[in-house]
Amino acid sequence: MTTIRQWQLRAEFARRLSDMYGREVPAYTTLVDVSREVNAAVLERSGAEAERLGSIARVTAERHGAIRVGTPTELQQVARIFGALGMHPVGFYDLREAATSAVPVISTAFRPIEADELARNPFRVFTSLLTPGDPRFFDDDLRARLANFLAGRELFPPELIDLADRAEREKELPQAQAERFVNLAVGSFALSGEPVDKAWYETLEQVSAVAADIGGVRSTHINHLTPRVLDIDELYRTMTERGIEMIDAIQGPPRWEGPDVLLRQTSFRALAEPRRMRLADGSVTTGALRVRFGEVEARGIALTHRGRARYDLLLEETDRRAAESGWDEAARTVWREGFPGTERGLIDEGLAFFTYRLRDDRPRHGQPPTGVTGLLDQGWLRAEPIVYEDFLPRSAAGIFQSNLSGEGTRDNTREGVRYDLDWLAGEIDRDIHDPFSLYEQQQSASIAEVAKALDLAGELG
Repeated sequence: MTTIRQWQLRAEFARRLSDMYGREVPAYTTLVDVSREVNAAVLERSGAEAERLGSIARVTAERHGAIRVGTPTELQQVARIFGALGMHPVGFYDLREAATSAVPVISTAFRPIEADELARNPFRVFTSLLTPGDPRFFDDDLRARLANFLAGRELFPPELIDLADRAEREKELPQAQAERFVNLAVGSFALSGEPVDKAWYETLEQVSAVAADIGGVRSTHINHLTPRVLDIDELYRTMTERGIEMIDAIQGPPRWEGPDVLLRQTSFRALAEPRRMRLADGSVTTGALRVRFGEVEARGIALTHRGRARYDLLLEETDRRAAESGWDEAARTVWREGFPGTERGLIDEGLAFFTYRLRDDRPRHGQPPTGVTGLLDQGWLRAEPIVYEDFLPRSAAGIFQSNLSGEGTRDNTREGVRYDLDWLAGEIDRDIHDPFSLYEQQQSASIAEVAKALDLAGELG
């Protein structure tokens, strides 16, 4: 009997989700086409250097999606579906604090965590949970009405959850069940044609467009799918030239001559999509909602805790200087002043994660040095950057805000309710992995392999 392994389920789910989203949002197809064109041009221009942070096959296939749910129970079901695909919750993001406008959600990302699984298919889904208990956004009456509405909906059919549990438990599914699972999973994230209660949606929209998108409808849907591009600035220019309205900025680090780190993101603006709306008298009319957009990303090197702290300080300094010279120019200046201009500089200052491999042309005689830097200096090792697989709260909030139809309302005189990583992990009954620890484990494993191969006692410094 033919069985389909988890990574194959993941790849097929990502492919079909992309096809579906392209049918629903044609501008996304344009985004994917332009990404491929830009990537091909970079590969032709830069050769092997273009694949420094992943093969062109991986970059071309790579996607991340975004979904939003309303209750911990719904999020637990999402975790089971993605668990079937070999995807685990990684990181905790509080967009309530990262956004200046009303974005009442906390988030995690589901993705593969082993290097070989990421190489097979690195699909990841940024998943947000509404925070109705936060009184800065929801008063007691609206909170009760929202809870009642959410309790009355079913996002995922029981058959899908049962198949997901089997796939996660057995690490595979028979072919017929795999086909059924993928069809049900993709269908669960399709945009529903069911009419939206106009008055209820608008009530939530006064608080937050994100809250309305989550709690104002009886289903969920994919909010965006994100291809990966090797030159995001060129993509931004090309999309604009093709008449597609982009948001005002590229989020994340600036474009500069030094190493690409972390994540740069941008998107085309949320489109006005026709939706059926139910009026108070029960009649149905056609309206339009702006909730879905097309995001694109360029990924760089994963930073250590020290590197991330440096990055945050550089952002603060850029914000201070931006009023005088504009954000882009201020950022480039600040980065040149405060960040190493080479990968070796990142290594020497302990700012980024790398894996280390023995060089084929390494010395064959003599005693090797006992430290990584010495082995690099004397030609024993090569350093390969570890790709940043995760997200940035400020950037995610910036994308959300740039696509909101309004600022919403937020009462900062009220004290917010604490939703943190431990709370979220308890609600979904799963460990939420620390991304820094995952990168550290990958780096340490490579160093241990080098030490063993060179017969060096103890751990390399």
